[in-house]
Amino acid sequence: MEIKDSNGNVLNEGDSVQIIKDLKVKGSSDTLKRGTIIKNIRLGSGEEAVEGNSDKIKGLRLKQCFVKKV
Repeated sequence: MEIKDSNGNVLNEGDSVQIIKDLKVKGSSDTLKRGTIIKNIRLGSGEEAVEGNSDKIKGLRLKQCFVKKV
């Protein structure tokens, strides 16, 4: 199954993605700002298919509609 970003580009393991919208993080008071880069992503299954780590928050799971490939 192909996982695509918000622009329709196919995502692969190890890619870097950029967040396109400010996102509140569940279970934390932090907010991921627009433009944050998530490096070395892993692809999962289901609705939240993009997994990775940011500088402040580890173990992120993001929907592909909120990221774009860098």
